[in-house]
Amino acid sequence: MRKLWWRFLRLFFRLLYNEFAWTYDLVAWTVSLGQWRAWGRTAIPHLRGERVLELAHGPGHLMVAMARQGLSPVGVDLSPAMSCIARRRLRRNELSVPQVRADARALPFRDGYFSSVVSTFPTEFIIHLATLSEVARVTQPRARLVVVAWARLGGQSWLHQFIRWLYRVTGQGQPEHGAGRSELEAAGFDVDMVKEHVKQSEVSLAIAEKRETG
Repeated sequence: MRKLWWRFLRLFFRLLYNEFAWTYDLVAWTVSLGQWRAWGRTAIPHLRGERVLELAHGPGHLMVAMARQGLSPVGVDLSPAMSCIARRRLRRNELSVPQVRADARALPFRDGYFSSVVSTFPTEFIIHLATLSEVARVTQPRARLVVVAWARLGGQSWLHQFIRWLYRVTGQGQPEHGAGRSELEAAGFDVDMVKEHVKQSEVSLAIAEKRETG
């Protein structure tokens, strides 16, 4: 039964990010009680430099926020549906942000181009060796990889408690202590975990700085 449940969840999240991408914003808004976009924006103050690569950009909210703050983002995503949604959002906001449909394990950018890489609530692809090797390749020395890893809703109402339970049973709750740190360090990054607060919520970010090599 447990294996069946996790297979169902994998299918659900795949559909949510692809065929049912048009429902993504509504689902995200509902399960975060309207705080999803604010959670993602907590990454911006931790970015370094102007050239920022967003991995798995989704519906494009963070690209809009970064561009409005004077950064030069580039978005990468594998989902054609998400790419279309993000493109329309950028057009409505009269912003020109490059988007590339590519696999994070084979990024089509030259070495050392970006000063930061960001990803919000990514799946496990973010700590795969191939992904981290590519992130290290396309970034400058002392560049940052900023990952918005998870968020915890505050509040003690029955709704807040129900959503926290929902996070746990769907595997979206707080990761194990130190999860992903060893992979990041092995790929040449020094890692700090930072907590930010959005209203009553607590957001956890991994701030990984690329080591300078001799």
